[in-house]
Amino acid sequence: MSQAKPNKPSLTTHLLAGGAAGLVESTCCHPLDTIKVRMQLMNMRHQAPEAAKAMPSSFLGVGHRIVQREGILALYKGLGAVVTGIVPKMAIRFSSFELYKSWLADAEGNVSTAAVFLAGLGAGTTEAVAVVTPMEVIKIRLQAQRHSTVDPMDIPKYRNAIHAALTIIKEEGFKTLYKGVTLTALRQATNQAVNFTFYQEFKHIARKLQNMDELPSYQHLILGGVSGAMGPLSNAPIDTIKTRIQKAPSLPGESGWTRMVSVTREIAQKEGYKAFYRGITPRVLRVAPGQAITFMVYEKVRTWIDLWDTASTRSQHVHLSKEKYA
Repeated sequence: MSQAKPNKPSLTTHLLAGGAAGLVESTCCHPLDTIKVRMQLMNMRHQAPEAAKAMPSSFLGVGHRIVQREGILALYKGLGAVVTGIVPKMAIRFSSFELYKSWLADAEGNVSTAAVFLAGLGAGTTEAVAVVTPMEVIKIRLQAQRHSTVDPMDIPKYRNAIHAALTIIKEEGFKTLYKGVTLTALRQATNQAVNFTFYQEFKHIARKLQNMDELPSYQHLILGGVSGAMGPLSNAPIDTIKTRIQKAPSLPGESGWTRMVSVTREIAQKEGYKAFYRGITPRVLRVAPGQAITFMVYEKVRTWIDLWDTASTRSQHVHLSKEKYA
């Protein structure tokens, strides 16, 4: 199935629409991400049997435990790191996707499904290297801290995103911010390849069936949610290994490949293969509605910007015409 190449929005449009979408999405869905990270960092077999039994294993149980012990604001630990990187992340994601699509289009401007998939792979890799990896390292360090947000005497090691970044660079070096970059790029690449491919195909089918040029917002919400659920189901082990690597301090002389093999072997041997899918429920519940919100807000804001640009252009033409015949 091929799709006609749409008019390419400007970088400013991607920046504003993507930034707005990312801000709304991260604010709404971040608590689920915190629960997911805590579940991925749990290691039942390294605890006493009594303590392991007392630890909740469901995402609702983990969420309740966090709120009970650390306060409800603990669910938003690491949000600062996410919000700080969300505007460039979304700008890079959508603009690079459109750029790669234009490179892969045929002579008539049509883009095949395979080309959309490849453009998604490229967009995910680009955002991972440029923004996502350091943002994730900082976010996970903040989320992994088990301190009370309501007790002023309980002072954590990392106070906020900026302090966490400076502390990590000072104690472990700048390279630590890019720990797990290969796995992050692989996760983001597969996420965006699957996400964009399904979303573009679903949108194309929905437009054709309804004979519409622009779908209503609720349909963007539904299509974004369905396509967004595909990525986490396809790469859950990658995300779990990445989270473990980024949470732990760097060891002198240890390469990224050695660390990845070591963490993978440790999880498989000590916790079993099911541990690779720990946190999959909150991750799907985090990513699917997140992508639903992202695509709905992005499409709506992009439409508003296009309408604004069209109105401004017409206004300028009217003004020039009046001056010409004055």
